[in-house]
Amino acid sequence: MDSDIVLVIVVFAALAFDFTNGFHDTANVVATSISTHALTPRVAVAMAAVLNFAGAFISIQVAATVAQDVVQATAITTTVIFAGLVGAISWNLITWYFGLPSSSSHALIGGMVGAALAAVGTSAVIGEGVLGKVLIPAILAPVIAFVIGVLAITIAYWTCGRLRPGPAARGFRLGQIASGGMLALAHGTNDAQKTMGVITLALIANGNLSATDFEVPTWVIVASATAISLGTYTGGWRIIRTMGTRIIKMDSAQGFSAQGAGAAVILASSHFGYPLSTTQVIAGGVMGAGAGKRVSAVRWGVAGNLVVAWVLTLPAAAAIGAAAYGFTSIFGNGAVGPLLVSVMAIGLGLALFARRIRAGQPVPQV
Repeated sequence: MDSDIVLVIVVFAALAFDFTNGFHDTANVVATSISTHALTPRVAVAMAAVLNFAGAFISIQVAATVAQDVVQATAITTTVIFAGLVGAISWNLITWYFGLPSSSSHALIGGMVGAALAAVGTSAVIGEGVLGKVLIPAILAPVIAFVIGVLAITIAYWTCGRLRPGPAARGFRLGQIASGGMLALAHGTNDAQKTMGVITLALIANGNLSATDFEVPTWVIVASATAISLGTYTGGWRIIRTMGTRIIKMDSAQGFSAQGAGAAVILASSHFGYPLSTTQVIAGGVMGAGAGKRVSAVRWGVAGNLVVAWVLTLPAAAAIGAAAYGFTSIFGNGAVGPLLVSVMAIGLGLALFARRIRAGQPVPQV
């Protein structure tokens, strides 16, 4: 009975992570379209939410990676998975509060690895999978997006350089609707699958699914797609400002190039099952589009702060995940620990939001 209660808590926690992933990563999808006035904020966010939902149904390769190639499904419990989700959600909220576009994907991986290490030890972590499918792609993906962004903006300026600025800008803004749509679709394809993988991993750990015959239930796909699209529609407006204006001052050609670069890298990586950070990829594309026009156009100090946040994400989320498991284990392997952590987390979240409202801080409007 206790194991089923913990499984329900894990499912809700995973969907909560998916929701925070959506509003945390909304900036990655819509910031460039909004900053260049290709789309109004309301339309951009609504379009991204719909395409996030659709993208979740394209593939399950990333879900398979999260469920099978990060931690040993047969060596961990649903309590371990819950603690990992606590680490991921906590880091997402911390970086959201400070307006830092860190990686939700790496927060999830870090939280899971930290909780597994605390519970079982190194035998529970699949080092080859973490290195080959998480860390190496994490390094290469933004670099590739940067290069594609440079090439894309160079080609764009070369082909349209003799056109009048007005018609050229309008054309690129129309192009941004298509490239932004592809980026939103790619975001849903890669990021929603991470939650699918976690829930499927919990079902395997609880004995509801076989570890040898991997399959994502339909209800898991629909629930994950719904959670991330709702999170996207809610919007992470603090991070939108960083991604849309603080790295570079973008024109429509740069926005089109950055979005196209990000979409291409994310879709290709999803095909091979790499759980990428959409934050890193689109930031690489944005910096590439800026540097392709003029190296000094990129505010490298802000970019450096983003890199620091990325470097901290895995160990920070791992530490929180390990601490969460340590706390829940005080109460045994039953449902008491996860229930207490859930109640405390909800109470803390409500208190923080109430404090912001009492302080009279403005609430961003869509």
